[in-house]
Amino acid sequence: MNVYDPLRDYLKAQTLSEFVLSFEQIEEIIDAALPRAAQRASWWETLRSPQEKMPQREACLEAGYIATRQADAKSVKFKKMPVRR
Repeated sequence: MNVYDPLRDYLKAQTLSEFVLSFEQIEEIIDAALPRAAQRASWWETLRSPQEKMPQREACLEAGYIATRQADAKSVKFKKMPVRR
């Protein structure tokens, strides 16, 4: 089990196309502390080094969301990916 599976499951259950979660809320969802790297915008970038497996990114993508760290460096915006046809 991946520590970010609860985040994936949480995101899958959402009906909003876009919303923001604080780092504290994400830590509550995963029941663990986020690494210091989570404070950097690049840690959340969906398109950063796609060949590199990043469990937090994989969890978001599996749930159909793109994550972007907010300028306040304390929260993340989750935006539903467009459905491909």
